[in-house]
Amino acid sequence: MAGKQSEVFLLMSSLIEEKYDFGVTVLKVSRPKVLNALNSEVLTELRLKLKEIAEDDTVRALVFTGDGEKAFIAGADIAEMQGKSTGEGVSFSQHGHEATKLLELMPKPTIAAVNGFALGGGTEFALSCDYIIASEKAVFGQPEVGLGIIPGFGATIRLAKFVGFPMAKELIFSGELIKADEALRIGLVNHVLPAAGFLDAVVKKAQVIAKNSANAIKKSKSLLNEFSETIGLSSKLDAEAHEFGRLFGSSDQVEGMAAFLEKRKPKFEGL
Repeated sequence: MAGKQSEVFLLMSSLIEEKYDFGVTVLKVSRPKVLNALNSEVLTELRLKLKEIAEDDTVRALVFTGDGEKAFIAGADIAEMQGKSTGEGVSFSQHGHEATKLLELMPKPTIAAVNGFALGGGTEFALSCDYIIASEKAVFGQPEVGLGIIPGFGATIRLAKFVGFPMAKELIFSGELIKADEALRIGLVNHVLPAAGFLDAVVKKAQVIAKNSANAIKKSKSLLNEFSETIGLSSKLDAEAHEFGRLFGSSDQVEGMAAFLEKRKPKFEGL
């Protein structure tokens, strides 16, 4: 095992926190029965916990992951989203943005440990971390266009920073899923590790970082974010949220989400 796991906490109803040596904290989304899908309750819990971690001086590095062996985060909860109005769609997107911004702007390093399916909002939460380490079983994708909507948790802003604009457009326009080896090839992930002992291996990498100067890392992260145009992020995310919301109630959104829940292919009418 990587270092010593000293404490495990069940947080609220859907989060687990594990503390390791050298100030490494692992935060897990834990809704394994629905592959850790994100609903409004989970987003609220994440926002509260991430604020707490950001202010906790004992946390020197954060590993963000999903509970279980099948999924990191399989996306947003389609059953909850299906009947939302335009305004409710905007609010749901903004809710997700509040949590992802806390990861991206947190004054300490964050690593996404993607252990399985990271689809839609799952990939978007991974993109909000400083970088991504994938299990050999990881699967990524932005399949929202197949639901009649667009990515709503930041992919239209962040994905291109990882893979470049042409590849980001291909992934979003096609909705296709990619495996870990392809994610490594295009620069979406930094490393692909064996599934056996995956989390311990990621924690070990986080411990290497956590042993360095927390103040120097904080300053470095702040400058890297500033130079990568994180300034102005709020206005960009707001634009995404409103475009995301405008698609709710459209014939394509109604058909796309109904087809997903009914496990059939959607029949889109076009513009």
